[in-house]
Parts: sequence; C-alpha cells; structure tokens
Amino acid sequence: MIPVYSSPKMQVLLSTYNGALYIAEQLDSILQQEIELNILIRDDGSKDNTLNILQQYREKYPKNIHVIEGSNVGVIASFWQLMKAADPQVNYFCFCDQDDVWMPDKANRALEQLTMIENTNESIPAMIFTATQLTDSELNPTAIWPSMPEKAPSFYNGLIQNIAVGATTAFNQQARVLLLDTHSPVDQSLILMHDWWMYITISCFGNIHFDPEPSIYYRQHDGNVVGGESTKLQKIKKKWNSFRKHKDKKLLVQQAKEFKRVYGDQITDPQMKQQLEAFIAPRSTLMQRIQYLRQCQLYRQSRTEQWLFRFLILVGYI
Repeated sequence: MIPVYSSPKMQVLLSTYNGALYIAEQLDSILQQEIELNILIRDDGSKDNTLNILQQYREKYPKNIHVIEGSNVGVIASFWQLMKAADPQVNYFCFCDQDDVWMPDKANRALEQLTMIENTNESIPAMIFTATQLTDSELNPTAIWPSMPEKAPSFYNGLIQNIAVGATTAFNQQARVLLLDTHSPVDQSLILMHDWWMYITISCFGNIHFDPEPSIYYRQHDGNVVGGESTKLQKIKKKWNSFRKHKDKKLLVQQAKEFKRVYGDQITDPQMKQQLEAFIAPRSTLMQRIQYLRQCQLYRQSRTEQWLFRFLILVGYI
C-alpha cells in the first residue's frame, strides 16, 4: 500500500453549481480517503446554499480545502479554470462531481495506477478512468456502469465516442500541462465535454488506462441519469437521438477540427494524422462517404453503435 504522504500529492478539482443537497456527503467521502488530498473547489455561481456549506468545510479544513467563488460559465469552462488554477507542484489530479460519493480507496488506486504508467515513462501524459457503481438518489446500488470496453480505449475511439466518465478520471501533471500549454487557446465552445477532450488528447499523446472496478457511487437523480436503458432497442433509440443532434452542426467533426487546429502539428503518428484528416474532410456526395467508410478506422465500442455510426456517415449526418 502507498503510504500517507506528509504533504498532498494529489489535488481534487471539484466544480459545484446549486449542489447543496449532496455536496457535504461528497466532501466527507473525499476527506476520508486513504491518502491526504488537497481539494480545489470552484463554485459556478450557485444560487442555493452551496457556498455556505463550502465555507463551513473551508473553515473546518483550511489546510485541505480551497474555494474559488466564480460566475456562471458552465461545466466545461469551470473545469478548465480549475485546471488552470491547479497546483503546479502537485503530481496528480482528480476530476470530481458534486453529487457522487467516492469509495474509500479511490484516490489511492488512482495514484497506484498512474504511478505504474509513469514507471515505464516518467514524462508521459497519463490518464486513468474507472467504472462506477450506479445508485439511486439514496445511494442504493442499481448497476455497474459502464461495462468493460469491448475494444481498447484509443484515439480512434475517442474521436467519435467518450467512454471516460469524468467523475472517475485522474491524470498526472504532464497531462495537465499538455491540455493547457497550447500554442493558441482551445475554443471551448467546440468541445463536447472536458473529459471527452482529455480522452482524445491523452490517447493521442500519452497513455490511458481503464479500471473496471468502480471507484465512485454515481448517484442518479432527476438531473443526472445514465445507463438506464434495459433493452437493445432502447439503447439504439437513445444513440439515434444523440446522433441526430449532429446532423446540422456536425459536433463530432467540429470537435475533431478544433483538435487538429490545436494539436495537428504535434501529431507524429502518421496513421493517427491520416485518420483525423480523413474524418474532418468534406463528404458532400454519396461516393465520397462510401470511399471514406472503406478506409475509416474509427470505432465505437459496441457492434450496434458501430453499425449506427457508419450508417449515419453514409446518410450524411456526420
């Protein structure tokens, strides 16, 4: 077991917004971890009692808890600001949502897994994410989600699918620097979610690892429901509705174009570069779409989703 450090080696990046109902339970679970943690919280302009609760915890744990009182900028920008404000002397970081509960060994396991990656290359950007224990609003367990990926997590998956649950994600300082130290600022309006962008970036330039053992109790309530489809038809319907959003804006392609703008010159793997450029190239005719599908190596995790992705390419939705 990794010993308790005399000073925190891991910082928790927690964004809150009107989270008064569950935030105390989440903070308690973080403070009870097996290793000492520093918690950096950014409140995104809450209008409920969240800030008062955070103040109480800050006064009780001044060494461990730091609070930024921000304006409402949305979840992506809020986590981006947290990464910018994070301690450059800390080795590792965890994203954190306001309404979950951490399992007691979450931080320690993340630290062990990230250290294991760095043992092969100490300078490599590294990221790990895990399964979750889905629960109802009272933390009664309902299911494990997501299941073990059918295919290896990779850049070719990340361009069209995010399998990294942000609330379980941990990463090293090298990953943080890679995300922030860019030649021009990332246009966050083109990013579908901060954890998705991290999955794409680290899978392109670093090392990623999925742990099938849950690390959090992922509370499901009215504003936060995932993994609830019980039949294949329900799953297809949900994915179809999700893809329909892309028909006009082509959100997946927009995000990929932004990735190429920011990181294109740094991609040294010729196959990654070719697949990225092919994905964002115009496909206005049926023949162009057929030709693209013949050489496309991008993939979603399940066979059904892969079939749906290729069908939507064929009809011009993506």
